[in-house]
Amino acid sequence: MKIRKLSVAVLFMLSSTTIIYGQKVEKDTIRKEKNIEGVTIISSGNKKSETAILGDQKKAIIQKQAMGAEEISRKGISNVEQGLTKITGITTVEGRGLFVRGLEERYNYLLINGLGSPSNNPFQKIIALKQFPTDVVGKLNIYKTFNSNLYGDFAGATFDIETLTIDKPFSKVEFNVGVNTLSTFRDNFKVAEGASGIEGYLGQNSEDRRLPGEIRDSRPSNYNFSAQQSLNSFKGSWNVDNVKSMPNTGIGFTTAQKFNVGEASTLSFLFSLNQAAKYTYRNGDNNLFQRNGSVIQPNNLLNKKSYEYETESSALLGLGYKNKGTNVNLNAIYLQNSTNIIEDFNGFKLGNVNDIRFFRTNQQDISRFLDLQLTASQKLGERHLFKAGASYVMNNYSQPDRKIFEVDYPTDFTKAVISYGGNNLVRQYLDVNGRFYGSAYGEYSVLLGDKGDRKDYPMQLSIGYNGFADVRENSYRFIFSRNPRNLNETSIINIDQPQTTFNNAILNNKFNYEEGSDSYSYLSNIYQFVNAGYLNFNYKPSESWDILLGGRLENDMRIIRFHRNAIAKTTTLKPNNNYILPSISIKKAINDKNNIRLSLSKTITRPVLIETMPIEYVNPDNTTILGNENIQNSENYNIDLKWEYFPTNKEMFAVNLFAKRIDNAIEKGLKNSGNAAGIAFTFFNAKRAELAGVELEGILSLGRISESLDKFALGINTTFMYSNVERSEEQLELEKPDFINLDQLKKRGLQGAAPYVINADLKYEYKNLKNFTKTVSLVYNVSGSKILTVGGAGLGHYFEKPFHQLDLVHQNQIDKNWNIKLGVQNILNTKYRVEMEDSYLPLQREDLTAINNYYNGITFNATVGYTF
Repeated sequence: MKIRKLSVAVLFMLSSTTIIYGQKVEKDTIRKEKNIEGVTIISSGNKKSETAILGDQKKAIIQKQAMGAEEISRKGISNVEQGLTKITGITTVEGRGLFVRGLEERYNYLLINGLGSPSNNPFQKIIALKQFPTDVVGKLNIYKTFNSNLYGDFAGATFDIETLTIDKPFSKVEFNVGVNTLSTFRDNFKVAEGASGIEGYLGQNSEDRRLPGEIRDSRPSNYNFSAQQSLNSFKGSWNVDNVKSMPNTGIGFTTAQKFNVGEASTLSFLFSLNQAAKYTYRNGDNNLFQRNGSVIQPNNLLNKKSYEYETESSALLGLGYKNKGTNVNLNAIYLQNSTNIIEDFNGFKLGNVNDIRFFRTNQQDISRFLDLQLTASQKLGERHLFKAGASYVMNNYSQPDRKIFEVDYPTDFTKAVISYGGNNLVRQYLDVNGRFYGSAYGEYSVLLGDKGDRKDYPMQLSIGYNGFADVRENSYRFIFSRNPRNLNETSIINIDQPQTTFNNAILNNKFNYEEGSDSYSYLSNIYQFVNAGYLNFNYKPSESWDILLGGRLENDMRIIRFHRNAIAKTTTLKPNNNYILPSISIKKAINDKNNIRLSLSKTITRPVLIETMPIEYVNPDNTTILGNENIQNSENYNIDLKWEYFPTNKEMFAVNLFAKRIDNAIEKGLKNSGNAAGIAFTFFNAKRAELAGVELEGILSLGRISESLDKFALGINTTFMYSNVERSEEQLELEKPDFINLDQLKKRGLQGAAPYVINADLKYEYKNLKNFTKTVSLVYNVSGSKILTVGGAGLGHYFEKPFHQLDLVHQNQIDKNWNIKLGVQNILNTKYRVEMEDSYLPLQREDLTAINNYYNGITFNATVGYTF
């Protein structure tokens, strides 16, 4: 059964989600530092508190940071992505994933309970973490230095989501509502017809947008739909509804239960359902530039209005069994995201200054992700531990029936004139089908030597395996309007209600539909197989020294099968690489309050799926994204030197110096294209990139300054970084204008690398009369200007400008049952901006540098929870 055929309700009840259970044993898959140090947790205290997590960070041999349930709650964090942006050196901008130390999302990797996870979106490296609710998250672990038990795909960070561990049974119902100053209560908010009903709320309206049955299971052959087929085979309407956008809402239910089984065993159960809906309106520029002789002038000069109605569904289920030496966990995670998007453009494109156009996109992006996990560990005596786990993922992303129509800009939008020739009516169907994804690990650890008077064994040896297989089938098809009489057929339409007019035009033989997909290049298959064995040896010569040596042998085989345009012969690429990835981590505890750490490693970076897909993805503004099937993995050399100081169990200060050399660094850039616009976004390997920087982190109780401030705490973390790129030969040719030599190109930083990132929060915490905690937190985040897209042919680079985010969160535990959370997000309401800079030629208009810009508005949130 295909996953798209499963109803949300069935998945909620039968196969949903995630995890875990029972008392927490510090011996799970990824957190080797616990095993390595021989730490045994024997209390039942709150291991998710900020104090406990800070102590965990202090003791660990691997450099990691973490955020637990307590901190997640007080900062008003509702999803995993939002939580990770509060960690040192991590930021996100406009849904493009997470940046770590200024490195694009492609340099990160995701684990869920220690098991690999594929992306549910071909445009992102890891699953969109905003879809992952924090209600069932026990801790977010962030590893910024490499150890051999982690996957070798590592340069920015590896994220490991530990789902909720049950300390005590509870059930919780939570409801939240949000109002945005720009998007909420807006009249004439546009949504696709049917998207605002119950089917749209559950994401099931995608069924009406499927590829017509006449061509669904066959190779494209320029199929010509008859008039009746053109009327009846396309269920998705061109109409849009004008509605009043309502407040954003979310509702969730979580229950966690633990039962005694016999005298020494426990059985744990976790179940959670979450559903949310959100309206977003944006209005701003959408421009492109081109060279015209000795100046740079606008190629597209457009205004873009975007209406997004997004729904998210998640269902989580976990079963756990534990006795003295055995842990078994069965977990399921179901995530669904459906975004209905209407985009209206007006202005000129392709340099046609006097041809002012209006065009609309009506699309749905929908992803479905079901992850089934089984993990187990067995302890034998005091010295031996076996661990194993496996997961199976069903995963699909699609843009079904992405409809685009274009008209001359009308004076009356109820009487626009449309021509049925050319590409004025287009339907696109993109489907990225995860045919199979499986991940597994196994590890044996043994403690060596004699303890003597020490609390830990002096040595630990671990040997293990982890790997995954990922099989994707990608299909991209087009259907156009066809003029059967070869006449200049036109109609007058209401742009919001054109369907009836289109139906009449079909009946009057003005147009019908015809598939225009290439018979061969529409389909591609990508197979990724990663298998690795690793060895870790941890040696503690004394209580103050901790040395971890690791070695990983990783095989990376990728098979890409596709057809070039109009060529029947299959092209097969089989890059197969073996990597030896050593690592060393050394920690010296100078005293109880100070640590010095040194880490060195070699790692790799694999491209995002869209970066290697042999596809030309077309947008209505005549921009295209070209995958590069010849893109290579990057090879990364990493070094970190860190000093940590823990004055109290609630405070810390750290300075971390880091440097990286990235051979074959992957970058997004512009290149010439055969399409109408003449320019496409694509992906290249640079020859190499160098990065160096410093991270500063501190958590300080302001009671140190004055007793009157003892309820205040200040947390701040910053990253300052320098980067430089040595261009590949292909990049040199593409970036240079024809009037300069190659050696005259300006130096530039790595695409996506920000010169600074700042995260800070000021917390005020106090007790109410019932001795329950209240907190008020002011949270700030910004990253420096960074290259979004590398320029070409003399055009400047596209720079994503600093975006200042300031949030205020009030968390109020009224009593043992009721909890209220109030928040204000994006208080500063900074304009999001992408601008072209560093051009080699002057601009025709010096005041016009904007590629994109818009405001997001200020959002006011209120959440009420009842725990019983």
